[in-house]
Amino acid sequence: MGAASPFSLHLDKTAANHVALTPLTFLERAASVWPDRVAVVHGPIRRTWAETFVRVRKLASALAKRGIGKNDTVAVLAANTPELFEAHFGVPLAGAVLNAMNTRLDAAAITFMLEHSEAKILICDREFSKIGKPAVAAMKAPIPVIDIDDPQYAGGELFGECDYEALLDTGDADFPWAMPADEWDAITLNYTSGTTGNPKGVVYHHRGAYLNAVSNALSWSMGDGPVYLWTLPMFHCNGWCFPWTLAVVAGTSVCLRAVRPDAVLAAIRDEKVSHFCGAPIVLNMINNAPAELKAGIAHKVKVMTAGAAPPAAVIAGMERMGWEVTHVYGLTEVYGPVTLCVWHDKWDGLEIDQKSVLKSRQGVRGPMLEAVMVADPTTLEAVPKDGRTMGEVFMRGNNVMKGYLKNRTATEEAFSGGWFHTGDLAVWHADGYLEIKDRSKDIVISGGENISTIEVEDVLYRHPDVLEAAVVSRPDPKWGETPCAFVTLKDGATASEADIIAFCREHMAHFKAPRTVVFRALPKTSTGKIQKYVLRQIAKEL
Repeated sequence: MGAASPFSLHLDKTAANHVALTPLTFLERAASVWPDRVAVVHGPIRRTWAETFVRVRKLASALAKRGIGKNDTVAVLAANTPELFEAHFGVPLAGAVLNAMNTRLDAAAITFMLEHSEAKILICDREFSKIGKPAVAAMKAPIPVIDIDDPQYAGGELFGECDYEALLDTGDADFPWAMPADEWDAITLNYTSGTTGNPKGVVYHHRGAYLNAVSNALSWSMGDGPVYLWTLPMFHCNGWCFPWTLAVVAGTSVCLRAVRPDAVLAAIRDEKVSHFCGAPIVLNMINNAPAELKAGIAHKVKVMTAGAAPPAAVIAGMERMGWEVTHVYGLTEVYGPVTLCVWHDKWDGLEIDQKSVLKSRQGVRGPMLEAVMVADPTTLEAVPKDGRTMGEVFMRGNNVMKGYLKNRTATEEAFSGGWFHTGDLAVWHADGYLEIKDRSKDIVISGGENISTIEVEDVLYRHPDVLEAAVVSRPDPKWGETPCAFVTLKDGATASEADIIAFCREHMAHFKAPRTVVFRALPKTSTGKIQKYVLRQIAKEL
């Protein structure tokens, strides 16, 4: 054996030259460098980074005093308010794992998540008590509840043992700012519908959250001190990691409880919002808002959109307002956006409609994603970059999830062959830009929300008049896609479309219910499998 390499002698990792990557460091730095800069705006509330830093430490301390620590789940059911923003730092500072829950789900789904994640506590906004209270009551072992009593919401019920501010009062402002020893530690848990009724728990690690937060700032050229409007739910992939990004750039978070055109445009005008994210439906809502609501907005606004491929017409509408649209693509399993339609100077001279067609593509990998490819799902051989050959989108890198909680089989399948299998079908253009064409998973993406067709079908089959049912996506100008149900009734049954839709809305979250019901025999293969591709084509033509 040869002599040891000089680069292996006395050049070890030490506390001086190696620390675990974690987005928690971004908050400490923001509070240190910009203590007086406004971090959070919520109605009359304007808190600085120094104030936010103290509140986060008190939250972590209060949780620790309750015995909540490493790898314990803290569930939060909240709107885009300061409490949920603070939880993105305070929960992991305690060593725990944040589960920001989808507020549009029904109580049964919330109960499943609370039990599957083994949540130790639920922090619930009074607006969502109607699902939070029965969800906790249905648990085999109900957990403590803390209320968020936001003065900006009238209604709901306070059913917890105390409110969030009282919880903070039990914490210490000088709680140790201790970083995780291992950047592979879990930081958050996000549930995704997947292709089954029961959602899968996607686990993020500190390293990935750190890197994707920085990737957001770099890829969007956010600069120092942007003003960001929370139109994107913080429960969506942890707000696409933007709570941590806002700390990186010491920006200002303008909170918004409800996404309405008047509220969105007023906030953009009054707070001089420079950046916001949203599904195409949000952009379309702004495009179609009355001119008087847009009056007084003269500054440049940058918009990041994803969730479903935005129609070129929607992007064009934004561009005509003078707003700059960046189209990104990602999944819950990759911390939100990881590819983006990077703009080239040579496209500047194109007409707006031509630009919009280019911007509607999902683009190329972001700064922190190691690799993305479009390939044959069986052989993993890359498809030709001809803009025509279909393949599955695969990804690899540090901003890919740890895996699915308590689901080894699904995790191994997702990572088979050393790549993350997205299940999305795309073509690859000659310039390396990918363009999503279809989804191999039977998922309907409606207004940025994932809807499992199997879950909807399960409810349909519970209707006493339904013999057979199949659900596919139907293009929708407002929501991008909506569920379309094809139903075969039992002999003599007389259920109407309205009856079927009402039944579904009674038994599941309203946004998941079909918007269209078609009564007909279902096309099947010789082995009895329903031919959903036939139904998708019919749905497109309705």
